[in-house]
Amino acid sequence: MPAPWKEINLAVRPKDMPAGGWFSRNGAEVTLEVMNAPSLHQITTLPRGTERRALRVAVLAPPWITVPPPGYGGIEAVVALLCDELVARGHDLTLFAAPGSHSATRVCSPLQATHADQIGSSLYESDHVAVAYDAIDRAAAEGGPFDVVHDHSGFTALAMADRVSAPVVHTLHGPFSSDMCPFYERHGHKARLVAISDFQLEHAPAGVRVADVVSNPIRVEDWPFREGKDDYLLWMGRLDPIKGAHRAIAAARAARMRLVLAGPVQPGQEAYFRSEIEPHVDGRNVVFAGEVGGVRRKELFARAKAFLMPISWPEPFGMVMVEALACGTPVIAFPEGAASEIVLDGENGFHVADVQAMAEATRSLEQIDPARCRRSVASRYDAAIVAEGYEDVYYRAIRSTAGAGPQFARHGQPESRAETIERPPRHAARASILQPAS
Repeated sequence: MPAPWKEINLAVRPKDMPAGGWFSRNGAEVTLEVMNAPSLHQITTLPRGTERRALRVAVLAPPWITVPPPGYGGIEAVVALLCDELVARGHDLTLFAAPGSHSATRVCSPLQATHADQIGSSLYESDHVAVAYDAIDRAAAEGGPFDVVHDHSGFTALAMADRVSAPVVHTLHGPFSSDMCPFYERHGHKARLVAISDFQLEHAPAGVRVADVVSNPIRVEDWPFREGKDDYLLWMGRLDPIKGAHRAIAAARAARMRLVLAGPVQPGQEAYFRSEIEPHVDGRNVVFAGEVGGVRRKELFARAKAFLMPISWPEPFGMVMVEALACGTPVIAFPEGAASEIVLDGENGFHVADVQAMAEATRSLEQIDPARCRRSVASRYDAAIVAEGYEDVYYRAIRSTAGAGPQFARHGQPESRAETIERPPRHAARASILQPAS
C-alpha cells in the first residue's frame, strides 16, 4: 500500500492559480493531473471476466468529523476503510474530507475546520461539496478527469450531482423517512443510488430507483477476538431516544446484570441524558463511559457478555452490531431495520420483542458461539468484499454515463426496482455482498 498522502486544504486556493500548480505549492506529493486510469471507452468495452483496470475516484466524506473518526463517526469509519481497501486494490483516489483527516490516499480538505457540533448545517455542507465539485471539474478541464465520484457526504452532493463532470455514486447512509422521501423523488435520478442493506432497499419509495446494495465494511482482523467474556452488558451509540439507552438500562436491571453505556451526548440530546440516563448512572450497576474510541472502544466490545440494541427506528445498517460481532460478542436486538439481517436469530445473537424479552435472552447467551459471531460478519461484511462490490458499482455507473444502454444485472434482465429481488437465503454466507436490484 502506498504511503499516506499529505493533506491538502482547498479553502484558500488563489482564484487564478491552476489546481495542479496550487497543489504542488502546498506541499502535495502529486497533482490532480496525474492520471493512470483507463479511458471510459476502455472501461465500457471490457468483456465480462476480463481483468478491469484502475479507476480514478473522488470520494466525498461528510465535512463534520475527521476520517477516520476519533470516536463516534460511523460514516467516517466506513469511508476510511473503503478508501484504504480501494487503494490497496490499485485504484487512484482523492478523498475530500474534514481537516485533520488522513488516509492511504491523498486527502483534500475544502473547509478550514471541523464542525462536529454543527452536524447537518447547510452552510458547511454546501460549501464543502461545492468546493469539491469545483476541484473535480477543474481536474477534467486540465486533462486529468475522475472516472467516478463516490458521495457519502449527504443531501447537497446528490442535489448537485447533475452539475459535476463525472458520474456520481451516492451511498444512502440514512433511512427513507417521510420528510426525506420527497427529496429523493426529486433528486435521486441524478446519481446511482446504493443502499447499505436489504431492508433499506425494500423500503425505498416507489418513485426512487436504488440500483445496488453494498453493505458497510469492517476489517475483522483489526478487532480483538475474545472467547471468555466479562460479566457486563454493553450499549454504545449516540444518546438519542431512538437508540434506546434508557431501554438498555431497563433490560440490564431486569436481567440483574451490570451495564456499560458509551457514546457522545450531542447537541439537542442533553435533556434526554439528564432525565432518562444520568439518574441511573451509579458507577457500579450502570457505568457511563462517555465517547470512546481506539483500543478502549474495541476492548469494551470484546469483553462484553452481550451487546444490546434496543432501537426504535428503522436503522438502515448499524455498524456497532457488526463491530460487536467481530469481537465474538453476541447481539441482542429489537429486529428493527437492518438489525433483522445483521443479527441471525439463534446463531450470532437474538431477536427480541421488548425489554423483558431482552433481559430473558441474556440467560441463553451460552448457546451462542463467539467464533461463529465473528465468522458471521467476516463472510458478509469484510472490507475486501465491500470494495469489490463498489468496484462493480463504479463500472456500472461509468457504463451508464457513457451511453451503453440498459445495464443487465442477472439472468438477462435490465436493472430496475422490480417487485421481487433475488437474494441468497438470509442465513447463508454470501460470496459477495453486492446485490444489484434485478
